[in-house]
Amino acid sequence: MNDPVERLVRAIAGHDRAALADVLAADVDFRGLTPGRTWQAGTADEVVEIVLGHWFEDSDHVEALTRFQRGPSVVDLDQVAYRFEVVNGRGSHVVEQQAYYRHDGERLTYLRVMCSGFRPQPA
Repeated sequence: MNDPVERLVRAIAGHDRAALADVLAADVDFRGLTPGRTWQAGTADEVVEIVLGHWFEDSDHVEALTRFQRGPSVVDLDQVAYRFEVVNGRGSHVVEQQAYYRHDGERLTYLRVMCSGFRPQPA
């Protein structure tokens, strides 16, 4: 699997810090939006800490990837939406993210992510 955005999503789902760092350019241009907060980073290590240190903590277990859908390009940006089912100490949740990105063939060089936050699964 060489597609950078597929590698990104699988690295997040697997809490794989090394794989996440590997799919990001060393000087990645990153911005993120979660409920109540904006995030920004300029290095792969900073992005890894945001995504797997704050957004998806070790106690957040991704049970399934239930959506992976590419959207139409926006001029020079590609778009993808993905959804996870996540279980943690607070219960079962759905988390969806929309991302706009550029890559150099192997690594993401530009990444904008908007997150729904952890939405409780209906009973």
